[in-house]
Amino acid sequence: MREKARQFMQGRYGSDQLGRFTMGVGAVSLIAYMFLHWNVLYFLTLFCLIAYYYRALSRNHGRRYEENLKFLQIRNRITGRFRSTKSHMEQMRYYRFYSCPTCHQKIRVPKGHGKISITCPKCRSEFIRKS
Repeated sequence: MREKARQFMQGRYGSDQLGRFTMGVGAVSLIAYMFLHWNVLYFLTLFCLIAYYYRALSRNHGRRYEENLKFLQIRNRITGRFRSTKSHMEQMRYYRFYSCPTCHQKIRVPKGHGKISITCPKCRSEFIRKS
């Protein structure tokens, strides 16, 4: 039985990040449907299940790979904003952030050094701020 399944899946695309996301959305919508009984959630679950199996059993590797790349680009655009905001919040404990008055480049300087002269790494202009 295991050998037959292996032979059937040979040459197929299989699962990737977009497929796992699709199954996750399908599982969440199925659980929501169990409590709310909205037909929209039922059809969303069904669509996610069909889309997942269509992609996993497809033999068109190039097309599925491109779809996954587009999904990853969109996901990284969304999660990248959250990651940069989180990183900025964590760094605010030890650093002060200033914007260059000339080119508006963000500059990070350590806290607790009093008034310091800051040189912008982009335009090389100098300005004085309290750290």
